[in-house]
Amino acid sequence: MKERLILVTVIFENVLKEEIVELFLKHKTTGFTLSRVDGQGSRGVRASEFEGPNLKIESVVSREIADAVLEAIAEKYFEDYSVIAWDCEVNVLRGRKFSP
Repeated sequence: MKERLILVTVIFENVLKEEIVELFLKHKTTGFTLSRVDGQGSRGVRASEFEGPNLKIESVVSREIADAVLEAIAEKYFEDYSVIAWDCEVNVLRGRKFSP
């Protein structure tokens, strides 16, 4: 049976890896997927790979956890770092697997 949950996705600078992972763990996500990503945004392609590639973290969570994670990301990182974040509703099989 399907269960509706929220997929939280955050793309961020490599320098924030440890902090972002810790934030996800602090908010009791049951797990996450972390990937290297490339792309181009409103400011074009990154000029340097000195800092390492951008990263993407994704986690399937409840609405309450999604809101808490996104609020913390926005408050702590949006002003000073290149970070983009969003959520979307997803239908998940084995939804209980994603409950803390």
